[in-house]
Amino acid sequence: MWSETRVFLAFVAVFLAGCAQAPDLAVVARKIVTMDEKQPEAQVLLVRGGRIVAVGSREQLASSVKKARQMLDFGDAVVYPGFIDAHLHVASTGRALMELNLVGTRSLDEVLEKVREKAAELGPGEWLLGRGWDQNDWPVKRFPTRHDLDRVVPDRPVYLKRIDGHAGWANSEALRLAGITADTPDPEGGRIVRLPGTREPSGILVDNAMGLMSGVLPQEGPELVRKQILAAMDHFASLGLTCVHDAGVDSVDLAVYRDLVDAGQAKVRVYAMLSHGPILDDYFRSGPVLDYGNGMLTVRCVKLYADGALGSRGAALFEPYSDDPGNRGLLVTPPEEIEAVAERALRAGFQVATHAIGDRANHLVLDAYEKALAAVPTKDARLRVEHAQVLAPQDIPRFAKLGVIPSMQPTHATSDMPWAEDRLGPERVRGAYAWRSLLDTGVRIPGGSDSPVESANPLLGLYAAVTRQDLDGNPPGGWYPEQCVTIHEALRMFTIDAAYAAFQEDELGSLSPGKRADLTVLDRDLTGIPPGEIPNAKVLATVVGGRVTYRSR
Repeated sequence: MWSETRVFLAFVAVFLAGCAQAPDLAVVARKIVTMDEKQPEAQVLLVRGGRIVAVGSREQLASSVKKARQMLDFGDAVVYPGFIDAHLHVASTGRALMELNLVGTRSLDEVLEKVREKAAELGPGEWLLGRGWDQNDWPVKRFPTRHDLDRVVPDRPVYLKRIDGHAGWANSEALRLAGITADTPDPEGGRIVRLPGTREPSGILVDNAMGLMSGVLPQEGPELVRKQILAAMDHFASLGLTCVHDAGVDSVDLAVYRDLVDAGQAKVRVYAMLSHGPILDDYFRSGPVLDYGNGMLTVRCVKLYADGALGSRGAALFEPYSDDPGNRGLLVTPPEEIEAVAERALRAGFQVATHAIGDRANHLVLDAYEKALAAVPTKDARLRVEHAQVLAPQDIPRFAKLGVIPSMQPTHATSDMPWAEDRLGPERVRGAYAWRSLLDTGVRIPGGSDSPVESANPLLGLYAAVTRQDLDGNPPGGWYPEQCVTIHEALRMFTIDAAYAAFQEDELGSLSPGKRADLTVLDRDLTGIPPGEIPNAKVLATVVGGRVTYRSR
């Protein structure tokens, strides 16, 4: 009896607090999935000042709904906490929307035809830039060469980034402008792929070798970056995203973000990770930026890279690639440098998020973090490993032991599964994309997309996490299905656990009184449909801080 009385009194307290003043907004729907264990479901949210003030049933909050200054009645739709993408690249996504997009091309000939068509649209001497090719999707699974591009565009520079952003493909004119010749040495942490039997560059630049092009590529000024970010934000809002973690920003990006927030034009919240470089000195002196523009911009994380990518065989492995004997991948940042930056970051109050894909890279990053935490004891550091894609069995429990967060992207598994075992072999692949193994140790896994490497659509991430299948339902039963997660666990990845990875679990990630009113509205209940229907769900509306940023027509 006493416990029932306490529950009733607690409800009355919340109800009175939420209704003492008329709410700015009432949100009504058939079902509201709160991701709050104390009250998993509701039908009404009351919002005031951009924050949730009450959550309950239609009966409980009927009088307050009538008093609300505005009402969003979504009828039979289902409302979720605003979806959060814990790892993507905002400006790069906008750039991909504006440049030549080669994602989904299925042959070298198809790529070359798109390049030929794009070249016809450009002015004389103008660079042809694009991204998204993937030789693993072609019948002949080899890297292309400059000669392939020269056949269709010999008279203007062409530079096309691979889908993962860890390799670039240049034609002969672009290599000439960059001064890359047979005498150019491989940079530390990078590789210039050579034509067979020669030292002549093939046109493929892997990881740090891509930096050899930076001096000649067209420079992106603030106005272009602004257009890219705005295009990306419109895109994200249409997909139901309310917050994104931007994995690598520079001073231009941050200036644009501040301007957009100040002008009220930012459609998603941004948790910014500072790129490794001179920008760190300024921020380590001044400290993190928290809650800028009513929580629209946060800067408290540093992004590092340990290795390359699996698709371009740049991921650092303990043993050679199964399909490329002698190649163990690339370490693009020395482990001792990762440790040193992590120590500086911890002292300055910053989180660190390090890209690590191969098992050797993940092991070395965990070692570096362990040393940094010993040197700078921090109660709640929440250091992150971005991707954590291929793990040695002995390293899986180390994440929980060290309090390190594996930030993972489910669609990487379903994109890579046709060839991942060729790269890794049947034993090593069992430690790849190991979501269930990690969850069973007690860690939280924030979910992301790595857009523009993969689609930013969180529904595809949820589907991949639950099924480990492609959109045609293959392979039957899922790829290494023992690593699948439940739909509730998948929703956590893109809501409350993504918020936790940014120290924002008290502000975002669930629909609870006191939290920001960020909502994603879908036409169906993801928890009550066959997993194969998840990608078919439609985003009806996106709401950030009580403001509608997207509504379907």
